Amino acid sequence: MKVLANDGVSQSGIDALTAAGFDVNTTTVAQEQLVNFINENTVDVLLVRSATTVRKDLIDACPSIKIIGRGGVGMDNIDVEYARKKGVHVINTPAASSNSVAELVFAHLFGCARFLYDSNRNMPLDGDTKFKNLKKSYAKGIELRGKTLGIIGFGRIGREVAKIALGIGMKVIASDKFVGNATIKVEFYNGQFINVDIKTEPMKDVLKQSDFITLHVPAQKNYVIGKKQLDMMKKGAGIVNAARGGVIDEVALIAAIESGKIAFAGLDTFEEEPTPAIQVLMNTKISLTPHIGAATNEAQDRIGEELASQIISILG
Repeated sequence: MKVLANDGVSQSGIDALTAAGFDVNTTTVAQEQLVNFINENTVDVLLVRSATTVRKDLIDACPSIKIIGRGGVGMDNIDVEYARKKGVHVINTPAASSNSVAELVFAHLFGCARFLYDSNRNMPLDGDTKFKNLKKSYAKGIELRGKTLGIIGFGRIGREVAKIALGIGMKVIASDKFVGNATIKVEFYNGQFINVDIKTEPMKDVLKQSDFITLHVPAQKNYVIGKKQLDMMKKGAGIVNAARGGVIDEVALIAAIESGKIAFAGLDTFEEEPTPAIQVLMNTKISLTPHIGAATNEAQDRIGEELASQIISILG
Protein backbone atom coordinates (compact mmCIF):
# COMPACT_ATOMS: atom_id res chain seq x y z
CA MET A 1 0.00 0.00 0.00
CA LYS A 2 1.36 3.41 -1.00
CA VAL A 3 0.91 6.63 0.98
CA LEU A 4 1.63 10.07 -0.43
CA ALA A 5 2.00 12.67 2.33
CA ASN A 6 1.92 15.62 -0.04
CA ASP A 7 2.12 18.32 2.64
CA GLY A 8 4.44 16.30 4.87
CA VAL A 9 3.88 14.12 7.92
CA SER A 10 5.85 13.67 11.14
CA GLN A 11 8.60 11.08 11.41
CA SER A 12 6.61 9.29 14.12
CA GLY A 13 3.74 8.91 11.64
CA ILE A 14 6.09 7.64 8.93
CA ASP A 15 7.63 5.13 11.35
CA ALA A 16 4.21 3.79 12.41
CA LEU A 17 3.06 3.36 8.80
CA THR A 18 6.34 1.82 7.67
CA ALA A 19 6.26 -0.66 10.54
CA ALA A 20 2.78 -1.70 9.36
CA GLY A 21 4.05 -2.36 5.83
CA PHE A 22 3.07 0.88 4.09
CA ASP A 23 5.33 2.63 1.59
CA VAL A 24 5.38 6.33 2.57
CA ASN A 25 6.37 9.03 0.09
CA THR A 26 6.81 12.59 1.39
CA THR A 27 7.49 14.19 -1.99
CA THR A 28 5.64 17.49 -2.38
CA VAL A 29 3.89 17.32 -5.74
CA ALA A 30 2.56 20.50 -7.34
CA GLN A 31 -1.24 20.67 -7.39
CA GLU A 32 -1.41 20.61 -11.20
CA GLN A 33 0.80 17.50 -11.35
CA LEU A 34 -0.90 15.62 -8.55
CA VAL A 35 -3.34 13.54 -10.62
CA ASN A 36 -0.60 12.21 -12.89
CA PHE A 37 1.69 11.43 -9.96
CA ILE A 38 -1.03 9.55 -8.04
CA ASN A 39 -1.99 7.48 -11.09
CA GLU A 40 1.57 6.75 -12.20
CA ASN A 41 2.47 5.55 -8.70
CA THR A 42 -0.88 3.91 -7.86
CA VAL A 43 -1.22 5.84 -4.60
CA ASP A 44 -3.69 4.34 -2.12
CA VAL A 45 -3.65 7.03 0.56
CA LEU A 46 -3.35 10.79 0.02
CA LEU A 47 -2.44 12.82 3.10
CA VAL A 48 -2.73 16.61 2.99
CA ARG A 49 -2.75 19.60 5.29
CA SER A 50 -3.97 23.01 4.16
CA ALA A 51 -1.74 23.53 1.10
CA THR A 52 -3.16 20.78 -1.14
CA THR A 53 -6.78 20.73 -2.28
CA VAL A 54 -8.68 17.54 -3.06
CA ARG A 55 -11.69 18.36 -5.23
CA LYS A 56 -14.15 16.31 -7.28
CA ASP A 57 -11.98 16.31 -10.40
CA LEU A 58 -9.03 14.79 -8.57
CA ILE A 59 -11.22 12.23 -6.80
CA ASP A 60 -12.77 11.18 -10.14
CA ALA A 61 -9.40 11.05 -11.90
CA CYS A 62 -7.64 8.93 -9.26
CA PRO A 63 -9.50 5.63 -8.76
CA SER A 64 -6.65 4.08 -6.76
CA ILE A 65 -7.22 6.39 -3.79
CA LYS A 66 -8.88 4.61 -0.88
CA ILE A 67 -8.23 7.16 1.88
CA ILE A 68 -7.88 10.93 1.94
CA GLY A 69 -6.41 12.14 5.23
CA ARG A 70 -6.27 15.69 6.53
CA GLY A 71 -3.58 16.41 9.11
CA GLY A 72 -5.57 18.81 11.28
CA VAL A 73 -9.15 19.80 11.97
CA GLY A 74 -10.78 21.72 9.12
CA MET A 75 -11.46 19.86 5.88
CA ASP A 76 -12.66 22.74 3.73
CA ASN A 77 -9.89 21.95 1.20
CA ILE A 78 -11.44 18.51 0.57
CA ASP A 79 -14.77 17.64 -1.09
CA VAL A 80 -15.58 15.37 1.83
CA GLU A 81 -19.14 14.29 1.06
CA TYR A 82 -18.38 13.66 -2.60
CA ALA A 83 -15.39 11.51 -1.72
CA ARG A 84 -17.42 9.44 0.72
CA LYS A 85 -20.18 8.97 -1.85
CA LYS A 86 -17.51 7.55 -4.15
CA GLY A 87 -16.48 5.07 -1.45
CA VAL A 88 -13.33 6.91 -0.36
CA HIS A 89 -12.60 7.12 3.36
CA VAL A 90 -11.96 10.68 4.56
CA ILE A 91 -10.19 11.05 7.90
CA ASN A 92 -8.77 13.90 9.96
CA THR A 93 -7.26 14.52 13.39
CA PRO A 94 -9.64 16.85 15.23
CA ALA A 95 -8.09 16.54 18.69
CA ALA A 96 -4.38 16.41 17.91
CA SER A 97 -3.68 20.13 17.56
CA SER A 98 -6.15 21.56 20.09
CA ASN A 99 -3.59 22.37 22.76
CA SER A 100 -1.17 23.96 20.29
CA VAL A 101 -3.84 26.29 18.93
CA ALA A 102 -5.00 27.18 22.44
CA GLU A 103 -1.49 28.11 23.51
CA LEU A 104 -1.05 30.29 20.42
CA VAL A 105 -4.23 32.16 21.36
CA PHE A 106 -2.63 33.05 24.68
CA ALA A 107 0.65 33.94 23.02
CA HIS A 108 -1.33 36.57 21.11
CA LEU A 109 -3.30 37.66 24.18
CA PHE A 110 -0.26 38.06 26.41
CA GLY A 111 1.71 39.70 23.61
CA CYS A 112 -1.06 42.20 22.90
CA ALA A 113 -1.84 42.93 26.55
CA ARG A 114 1.80 43.94 27.13
CA PHE A 115 2.60 45.29 23.62
CA LEU A 116 5.24 42.61 23.02
CA TYR A 117 4.43 42.29 19.32
CA ASP A 118 5.21 45.99 18.85
CA SER A 119 8.07 46.39 21.33
CA ASN A 120 9.89 43.49 19.71
CA ARG A 121 9.85 45.46 16.45
CA ASN A 122 10.94 48.77 17.93
CA MET A 123 13.47 47.80 20.59
CA PRO A 124 16.07 46.64 18.03
CA LEU A 125 15.57 49.91 16.09
CA ASP A 126 15.36 52.47 18.88
CA GLY A 127 16.12 50.71 22.16
CA ASP A 128 19.59 52.20 22.47
CA THR A 129 18.53 55.80 21.71
CA LYS A 130 14.89 56.10 22.78
CA PHE A 131 14.70 53.69 25.71
CA LYS A 132 12.75 56.04 27.98
CA ASN A 133 10.29 56.93 25.23
CA LEU A 134 9.63 53.28 24.49
CA LYS A 135 9.23 52.52 28.18
CA LYS A 136 6.58 55.22 28.39
CA SER A 137 4.84 53.96 25.23
CA TYR A 138 4.52 50.43 26.58
CA ALA A 139 3.79 51.32 30.22
CA LYS A 140 0.02 50.90 30.03
CA GLY A 141 -0.24 47.14 29.75
CA ILE A 142 -3.11 45.16 31.23
CA GLU A 143 -3.37 41.91 33.17
CA LEU A 144 -5.39 38.97 31.91
CA ARG A 145 -6.18 37.71 35.41
CA GLY A 146 -9.69 38.70 36.45
CA LYS A 147 -10.73 39.65 32.92
CA THR A 148 -13.54 37.94 31.02
CA LEU A 149 -12.67 35.81 28.00
CA GLY A 150 -15.48 35.11 25.54
CA ILE A 151 -15.03 31.96 23.47
CA ILE A 152 -17.02 31.74 20.23
CA GLY A 153 -17.12 28.05 19.31
CA PHE A 154 -16.88 25.67 22.25
CA GLY A 155 -15.58 22.48 20.67
CA ARG A 156 -12.26 20.80 21.41
CA ILE A 157 -10.07 23.86 20.84
CA GLY A 158 -12.43 26.26 22.57
CA ARG A 159 -12.41 24.02 25.64
CA GLU A 160 -8.60 23.87 25.68
CA VAL A 161 -8.60 27.67 25.57
CA ALA A 162 -11.02 27.66 28.52
CA LYS A 163 -8.65 25.43 30.53
CA ILE A 164 -5.78 27.85 30.15
CA ALA A 165 -8.00 30.85 30.89
CA LEU A 166 -9.34 29.29 34.06
CA GLY A 167 -5.83 28.30 35.09
CA ILE A 168 -4.61 31.90 34.99
CA GLY A 169 -7.64 33.26 36.82
CA MET A 170 -9.81 34.54 33.98
CA LYS A 171 -13.59 34.44 33.88
CA VAL A 172 -14.82 32.34 30.97
CA ILE A 173 -18.04 32.61 29.00
CA ALA A 174 -18.77 30.81 25.75
CA SER A 175 -21.18 30.59 22.86
CA ASP A 176 -21.82 27.67 20.53
CA LYS A 177 -24.77 26.78 18.29
CA PHE A 178 -24.40 23.07 19.00
CA VAL A 179 -23.03 22.84 22.55
CA GLY A 180 -25.29 23.65 25.48
CA ASN A 181 -22.79 23.11 28.27
CA ALA A 182 -19.42 21.51 28.91
CA THR A 183 -17.37 20.43 31.88
CA ILE A 184 -13.83 21.77 31.78
CA LYS A 185 -11.28 19.73 33.71
CA VAL A 186 -8.38 21.89 34.89
CA GLU A 187 -5.50 19.67 35.98
CA PHE A 188 -2.80 20.53 38.49
CA TYR A 189 0.25 18.89 39.99
CA ASN A 190 0.16 15.44 41.59
CA GLY A 191 -3.13 14.35 40.08
CA GLN A 192 -5.17 17.21 41.50
CA PHE A 193 -7.85 18.81 39.36
CA ILE A 194 -11.04 20.83 39.43
CA ASN A 195 -14.07 20.55 37.18
CA VAL A 196 -15.76 23.74 36.03
CA ASP A 197 -19.17 23.58 34.38
CA ILE A 198 -19.72 26.20 31.70
CA LYS A 199 -23.13 26.74 30.17
CA THR A 200 -23.03 28.43 26.78
CA GLU A 201 -24.80 31.73 26.24
CA PRO A 202 -26.17 33.64 23.24
CA MET A 203 -23.40 35.12 21.15
CA LYS A 204 -24.62 38.68 21.59
CA ASP A 205 -24.32 38.33 25.38
CA VAL A 206 -20.80 36.93 25.10
CA LEU A 207 -19.77 39.83 22.85
CA LYS A 208 -21.20 42.42 25.24
CA GLN A 209 -19.67 40.96 28.41
CA SER A 210 -16.17 39.99 27.27
CA ASP A 211 -12.92 41.87 27.61
CA PHE A 212 -11.41 39.57 24.98
CA ILE A 213 -12.99 37.42 22.29
CA THR A 214 -11.40 34.35 20.70
CA LEU A 215 -12.89 32.48 17.74
CA HIS A 216 -12.91 28.69 17.30
CA VAL A 217 -15.39 28.01 14.52
CA PRO A 218 -15.13 26.25 11.14
CA ALA A 219 -14.99 28.08 7.81
CA GLN A 220 -18.25 29.91 7.08
CA LYS A 221 -20.02 31.36 4.07
CA ASN A 222 -20.63 34.58 5.98
CA TYR A 223 -18.66 36.51 8.56
CA VAL A 224 -19.09 35.46 12.18
CA ILE A 225 -17.69 38.81 13.32
CA GLY A 226 -18.64 41.81 11.20
CA LYS A 227 -19.35 45.46 11.94
CA LYS A 228 -22.56 44.62 13.82
CA GLN A 229 -20.78 42.21 16.16
CA LEU A 230 -17.79 44.51 16.65
CA ASP A 231 -20.18 47.30 17.63
CA MET A 232 -21.62 45.03 20.34
CA MET A 233 -18.22 44.49 21.97
CA LYS A 234 -16.87 46.49 24.88
CA LYS A 235 -14.89 49.60 23.99
CA GLY A 236 -11.21 48.65 24.26
CA ALA A 237 -11.78 44.91 23.91
CA GLY A 238 -9.36 42.63 22.06
CA ILE A 239 -10.06 39.83 19.60
CA VAL A 240 -8.07 36.79 18.45
CA ASN A 241 -8.71 34.61 15.39
CA ALA A 242 -6.75 31.38 15.24
CA ALA A 243 -9.64 29.54 13.56
CA ARG A 244 -10.24 30.15 9.86
CA GLY A 245 -9.69 33.07 7.53
CA GLY A 246 -12.92 34.78 6.56
CA VAL A 247 -14.72 34.44 9.88
CA ILE A 248 -13.81 38.06 10.67
CA ASP A 249 -14.56 40.96 8.34
CA GLU A 250 -11.05 42.42 8.18
CA VAL A 251 -12.21 45.75 6.73
CA ALA A 252 -14.63 46.20 9.62
CA LEU A 253 -11.94 45.07 12.07
CA ILE A 254 -9.43 47.66 10.83
CA ALA A 255 -12.09 50.37 11.06
CA ALA A 256 -12.94 49.32 14.64
CA ILE A 257 -9.27 49.38 15.64
CA GLU A 258 -8.67 52.78 14.05
CA SER A 259 -11.73 54.24 15.78
CA GLY A 260 -10.54 52.96 19.16
CA LYS A 261 -13.52 50.63 19.60
CA ILE A 262 -11.22 47.60 19.49
CA ALA A 263 -7.86 47.89 21.26
CA PHE A 264 -6.04 45.12 19.41
CA ALA A 265 -6.36 41.95 17.40
CA GLY A 266 -4.30 38.78 17.13
CA LEU A 267 -4.59 37.02 13.77
CA ASP A 268 -3.21 33.63 12.76
CA THR A 269 -5.58 33.21 9.80
CA PHE A 270 -6.61 35.66 7.11
CA GLU A 271 -9.27 36.29 4.49
CA GLU A 272 -6.69 36.19 1.70
CA GLU A 273 -4.10 33.47 2.25
CA PRO A 274 -1.29 33.28 1.37
CA THR A 275 -1.36 37.01 0.55
CA PRO A 276 -3.04 38.82 3.47
CA ALA A 277 -4.22 42.38 2.93
CA ILE A 278 -1.44 44.93 3.36
CA GLN A 279 -3.70 47.03 5.61
CA VAL A 280 -3.81 44.10 8.01
CA LEU A 281 -0.10 43.34 7.84
CA MET A 282 0.93 46.95 8.45
CA ASN A 283 -1.51 47.80 11.24
CA THR A 284 0.46 48.52 14.40
CA LYS A 285 -2.24 47.15 16.71
CA ILE A 286 -2.48 43.69 15.16
CA SER A 287 -0.33 40.78 16.33
CA LEU A 288 0.41 38.52 13.36
CA THR A 289 1.37 34.88 12.82
CA PRO A 290 1.31 33.00 9.48
CA HIS A 291 -1.30 30.28 10.19
CA ILE A 292 0.87 28.30 12.62
CA GLY A 293 -1.79 27.26 15.14
CA ALA A 294 -1.02 23.54 14.82
CA ALA A 295 2.65 24.00 14.00
CA THR A 296 4.33 22.59 17.09
CA ASN A 297 6.51 19.50 17.20
CA GLU A 298 4.18 17.85 19.69
CA ALA A 299 1.05 18.52 17.64
CA GLN A 300 2.65 17.26 14.43
CA ASP A 301 3.72 14.06 16.18
CA ARG A 302 0.18 13.52 17.46
CA ILE A 303 -1.26 14.26 14.02
CA GLY A 304 1.09 11.81 12.29
CA GLU A 305 0.47 9.06 14.82
CA GLU A 306 -3.30 9.53 14.75
CA LEU A 307 -3.42 9.45 10.95
CA ALA A 308 -1.27 6.35 10.92
CA SER A 309 -3.52 4.63 13.45
CA GLN A 310 -6.62 5.33 11.40
CA ILE A 311 -5.01 4.24 8.13
CA ILE A 312 -3.78 0.99 9.63
CA SER A 313 -7.23 0.38 11.12
CA ILE A 314 -8.90 0.82 7.72
CA LEU A 315 -6.37 -0.85 5.41
CA GLY A 316 -4.14 -2.87 7.68
